[in-house]
Parts: sequence; C-alpha cells; structure tokens
Amino acid sequence: MNLSQTLHRFTVVPSLPRELSGLQRIAYNLWWTWDPDAIGLFKRLDPELWRVARHNPLEVLGSLQQATLESLMADEGFMSYLAQVEERLDDYLTARTWYERYGNPGASIAYFSMEFGLHESLPVYSGGLGILAGDHLKSASDLGLPLVGVGLLYRQGYFRQSLNLEGWQQEVYPENDFYTLPLHLERDETGAPVTVEIQLAGRPVDLQIWRVTVGRGTLYLLDTNLERNHPADREITTRLYGGDQEMRIRQEILLGIGGIRALRALGIEPNVCHMNEGHAAFLALERIRILMEEERLSFHEAMEAVKGGNIFTTHTPVQAGIDLFPAELIERYLGQYYRALGLTREDFMALGRQSRLGNDGFCMAVLAMKLSGHSNGVSELHGEVSRRMWADVWPDLPEEQLPLTSITNGVHQKSWLSDDMTGLLIRYLGVRWLDEQSQELHWRKVSRIPDAELWRTHRRGTARLVDYARRTLKGQLTQLEASPKEIAQAGEVLDPEILTIGFARRFATYKRGTLLLMDKERLASILNHPERPVQIVFAGKAHPADHQGKELIRQIVQLSHQERFRPRIVFLEDYDISVARHLVQGVDVWLNTPLRPQEASGTSGMKVAFNGGLNLSILDGWWCEGYRGNNGWAIGRGEVYEDLAYQNEVESRAIYDLLEKEIVPLFYNRGPDGVPRGWTACMKNSMQSLCPVFSTDRMVQEYTRRCYLPAFEHWEKLNRDGLRLAVELARWKERLHAKWGQLSIDTIEAEIEREVMVGERLPIKVRITPGEIPLSEIAVEVYFGVLDSRGTIMGGEIVPLEPHKERAGHFVGELECRFCGRHGFMLRVMPRHPELGTVYDPGLVLWG
Repeated sequence: MNLSQTLHRFTVVPSLPRELSGLQRIAYNLWWTWDPDAIGLFKRLDPELWRVARHNPLEVLGSLQQATLESLMADEGFMSYLAQVEERLDDYLTARTWYERYGNPGASIAYFSMEFGLHESLPVYSGGLGILAGDHLKSASDLGLPLVGVGLLYRQGYFRQSLNLEGWQQEVYPENDFYTLPLHLERDETGAPVTVEIQLAGRPVDLQIWRVTVGRGTLYLLDTNLERNHPADREITTRLYGGDQEMRIRQEILLGIGGIRALRALGIEPNVCHMNEGHAAFLALERIRILMEEERLSFHEAMEAVKGGNIFTTHTPVQAGIDLFPAELIERYLGQYYRALGLTREDFMALGRQSRLGNDGFCMAVLAMKLSGHSNGVSELHGEVSRRMWADVWPDLPEEQLPLTSITNGVHQKSWLSDDMTGLLIRYLGVRWLDEQSQELHWRKVSRIPDAELWRTHRRGTARLVDYARRTLKGQLTQLEASPKEIAQAGEVLDPEILTIGFARRFATYKRGTLLLMDKERLASILNHPERPVQIVFAGKAHPADHQGKELIRQIVQLSHQERFRPRIVFLEDYDISVARHLVQGVDVWLNTPLRPQEASGTSGMKVAFNGGLNLSILDGWWCEGYRGNNGWAIGRGEVYEDLAYQNEVESRAIYDLLEKEIVPLFYNRGPDGVPRGWTACMKNSMQSLCPVFSTDRMVQEYTRRCYLPAFEHWEKLNRDGLRLAVELARWKERLHAKWGQLSIDTIEAEIEREVMVGERLPIKVRITPGEIPLSEIAVEVYFGVLDSRGTIMGGEIVPLEPHKERAGHFVGELECRFCGRHGFMLRVMPRHPELGTVYDPGLVLWG
C-alpha cells in the first residue's frame, strides 16, 4: 500500500494574539538579522530557546506556551519594545534611499546565485560565495535598489559538521522544515501554488517558488520537491553542492532557465541579470529563447538584445574550480533546447568553449562571459588572474584590454559589527555613518575614540568568544561521551586576556590551514610564553569529498589534544554564520594563509577589521589592496614559488618571526592603565583605512554605477523601437564577418629608427584598404606602451587615429612619449558602429 497516496497534509503555523502579531511580521522580514534591537526583541522571548532554535524567531514563536504569550502582553516594557522595533522597521521601509537620490531610471535587476547566506537560521549556503550573495542583497535593500535575488531552496542545505574524538569530520544532513523558516510559498489568485515547468532529459519537471523578504527586497527560492515530479527530480533541490556532474547540470538548468521562468510567472521581467558565478549562465540562453519566440528574431539578433543586460562575476582563480560539462551531458540535457534555438551542436558547444581550436568541454564561465556585456573578478589581483586565465576567450586582444574588470568584494557592516562596537562608533562618529558607510570622512573620526574605550570594547568581544568556545567545546565533548575530565578541561580552555588568533574558512588545501603548525616546538614556545602567551581558535569545514581537507582538520584537532596545546588551541565544529560572528567580533588577529594567487578575494578579514581586529595575511585577494603597512601585517611580499614545500617553510617561518618580533610584543606593551597604545593605534589605522572601502555598501554602489545602470542603458537602447538596433547590430556584424578578410593594412609610417626624446609627440601615418567595408565603419587605433624584457607591451594605452581630411583610407595621429625606455606599438583595426561607436567582436580585429 502506498501510504503517501492516503496521507492528508496540513500546516500548523504560530498563532499569536493580535497584540503580538508584530512579532510575526518582523520575523518574516530578514531585516531583523541586521537590526540589534530586533534581535534583542526575539532573544528576550526566551534566551535559552533562542539559542537552541539557532536564532530562528519563527521556531521560537511556534514553541511559546499560552501562559508565556499572556505574560508578554501584560509586560508593558516588552510591548513598548515591540512597538519601537515595529516603528523602526516601518521607518526603514519608507525612508528615502541612496538609489532614489541617485535617480530611478527604470532598471529592474535580478541577482542569481547558487547559494545565499543571509542568516544561520536559513541554512541554504555553504561558505564565502553564499555569504557574499546574502550581504549583496542586504546592501541592495539598504540602498533601495530595484533588485530581486533568485536561488534554490535546499531541503537539506549544506551539511552540518561534527568531529569524532580523533578529529575526523562527520557530515550530517538534517531536513529543513520550510514551514518554520521565513518563507512564503507564492500562490496565484485562486490560492494554488505558482509553478513553472522545465524539461530535463526529455522529462517535464515542475518547480514551485518560495519568497523570502530581505528588508526592502525579495529573494525567490526554487523547489522541485513536488509529488507529481519523478523521484529523481524531487532530489534536485535536496543538497547544495551534492551529487555528481549530472546533478550539478540539473541544478544549474533549474537555477538559470527555471529562474527566469519563475520570475516571469510572478510578473517580473528583469532587464538586467547578474550571474554570481557561472552556475546561473543558462539564464542568458533562456532570455534569448524568449525574445526569439515572442519577437520572431534569429538567435544572433536576440543575443545582441540580451547580452548588454547581463553581468557576470567570477569568483574562481583556478580552472579546476570551474564547471566543465562533457558534450554527452550537454546533449542529454540541452540537445532539444539548443535545437529549438536554431543552433547546431557545434554552434552550441562553441558558446561554452574557451578556445576556438580546442575540443574541450562546455564551460559555464565561458558561456557567461560570451553572453554578458560586463564581466568582473572580485579583487584587483583576481581581475589580473582572470584576464590571464581567460585570455583564449578573446584571442584578438592584449591581456590588459580584455573586457574583464574587477570590483572588489565587501561585507555588510551591520550584519557583522558587534553591538558594543556599534555603540562605540555611534558615540564618537555619530549616526550618519550607518547610512553612509563608504564615506571616508566619517571613519576618520575613529581617531577621536579614546584608546582605553576602544581596547575595552574589543576585549568584551574576546570574552564573549572565549565563553562561546568553552560552551561549544563542552557540548562537542558531551555529545561524543568524552570523559568527565576532558569535559571539565574544556571549560578552562582559552583566556580572554591573552592574544587571540583566529583562522576559520573552508578547509581546502590551497588555504593551508596547518601552515602555522609546521614547527610545533617553535609554536609551543610562542603559545606558552610565561609572560606573553598566545591562543588560536580554528573553525571550518572540508567538502565531503575532500579527504585532504579533512586530514588537515584532523591534524589540528589531534594537536589540540596534546597537553602543551590543550588550553591554547581550540577547533570549533560546524562553522556557520553564528560561529563566524563570534570569531570576527572577538579575535585580535585574523590569520589568512592561501597560496597566492588562489584567493579570489576573501571577506572574513574585512569583518574582523570592522570589529577592531587586525589582519595577518598573505598578500592575496583583497589584502593586496587593504594592506598599508601600519594597519596589519603581510606575510611575505607577494612572492610566488615553484617549490611548494620550500614556500611553506619560508612563509611559516615568516609567521613565527612576525609573531615573535612584532605582533606579540606590540600586544603586550602596556601603559600604566593596561592599554597597549601601539596596538590601539594599529586598530585605528585599520578601521580608518579598511572600513569605508571594504563594505558591500561601497561594492553595490560600484556595481550600480559601473554595471547595472550602463547595462540597463545599453539594454534599453537596443530594445527600443521594436528592437530595431539589436536586429541591425546583429546583421551589421554578420555582414562585417563576411567581408572582414578583404581589409588590409598597407603601410605604417613612424620615425622609430631614431631616438625619440621624452615628451615628444611621435607622428604616425597609416594607409588602409577597406575592401567593401565603408571607411566610416572602421576604427583605426594604436596600442602603445613601454616594453618589458620579453618585448611585451606593459600596461598599454589605446590611441585612436583620425581619418585624413583629404586622402581616403589614410589615418593619422601622434604618440605622446611620456616615459624613457624601450617602447613599442601595434596597429589595430576594429569595427565602428554609427550608433554604438567602437565594437569588439571575436574575429573582427585586424592587427598590423
């Protein structure tokens, strides 16, 4: 008997008296996660239940007894507090925003990500990518952007980590109860759930849509766990980053194609789509398909209309981290789809192929780059690495001219600042910085904070971290049925008064979580110094399939069990947003040891800086931009070694040297009042230099100015007048591709045989034979700059040449020689559109 066919389902939700209904309203808007008063309101309901429920207000509300509710209603202080928080929410939702002041030109933005880390009570994230996506949504809300998020709603999310007594990671996948999470199922006017359909390997798959309210914004999460779906299809939204390549392509089709269809089913038609990594790249194809179907366009005509409105952000600095699907998997899941687009198998595979000549698989990042008008890395160094990594996608352009820029990541300050530090900043900076977080003027006032107040405020964060670590470690050991002695010892680990180092992140091998442990004798002497002791708190998860990462965790746990390290090294299991919050608010030094340049950005150290902690890091990712020499410490000078063992030895010694000679003495060099003024000066330098720069407030404003609004303007230009310009552009490019081979560079005249004086302007003359291409449709440019030792132009600049007024086919200009040394130049010819100016298209560049 199939019991599921006879099972009658119903949903039980919290039932609150009308007087307390505001609690439910606040709980369903994740604005509360970054408002200290709202958090305090829910904690006040029942502090212990709040902790057990992993800070999920809906679970707390659903567990309150009637007597408790009546007691709350009779508590005048609580009711006043509730009214105050509701008023704060109303004020937030109705306040005039940055985007309104900036101008509201009609853009509608959709932000797609495989994961969103908004709060520990909504566990649909694994790590940095999701945390960044969550912080992006929060700042978009703060700034008032017309932006919605699109992701997947995982039934089990990412795994919960536990460690056995030997230190081996164990993975547990608890089920998320959607009805105790801040989710609303989208329904139509009849009350039925809104669903959309996609095709997977010839089989229809239905998905439903859940809504999460994030301040002024909305996040939509897709779910395939419907009874009418095939059992295998119901599993698509079970786990984040679970399963094999086949599961991954199914999830990515759901996110990209299903995400666009879900928005349209809700009446939302974004004109700008932002892909947070390549997982969502199929959305570009779906936008093209819709235009082809509705406007009767060809693939290339629709592509021109769509491409300018797509933005792609890559977070991966190594090829191994990129999704690459084999041709047979693409054929099985997208064969019918691409044939409906009018493409052959070769045409479609070429969209995801890095090299024109290669026969490699289908790369999602390449698809995203080829179908986006804007692409970027997430730090300046990562932008350079990405241009080098993806140079084959644009073989006609020099590396620094590739259309792949960088916008450095940031963090949502209000989500990560401790209440104590927030209060201190308000006392001395005022309140304007809360809404103008990227204004340096406000952060300069950090210098006004008395050293003793700043020091004591941060020490309270350390005390909370130590208390949390002790409770957590005791809980871990009790769960493992450790001996009473071991559990008692866990209550004595760490000391809130000594120098505390934090290291927490995903335990991938390139992050080198055990670099600090290479010389155990030297480490022991540093940690157990009789007058200047040091302690380290570790946390982090290894991917379930990463056995090397698990081994690193095991080594740290085993070391922490040794008597000489027991009180000084702690590993906290199940690293999530809650653990991270305690760490970044309490550590004195944040250690980061990736193999350069494999850290695309990193954001944990930014969170530490806002709370007065200092960074000790390899010069990689964001720290290349953040390090100033007086606001933290750099490990090395940005060297890259060929011998990994030698590199580990050199850089571990550098860490020990910095600790022994600079960091530890600075921390313990106290004045008569016990305040280390050299250390607090470094804290202030760190906060003044880092806080206004490395926030998602600045980051989202930068995306708006550099990507969202230009993308919208380009999309609008191409889509007006019945898509006239998009159609013309596609046909114009097609004509140019057919005739580009007729173009030739006949002569280049420049007096380069002689020595040119610095400051001189070097005349250059060029004669072009355009064939059947009108001269008005080509741009002639000089790529010019200083040469390196290999004869390569470094940091070249583009100098446009002007048509000669009297001689057709002749172009003239001057090269301004501003620097001494060996120089070089190359000539290039590119298409020039009468309405769009110079246009780059692969294959339409002639060098000479």
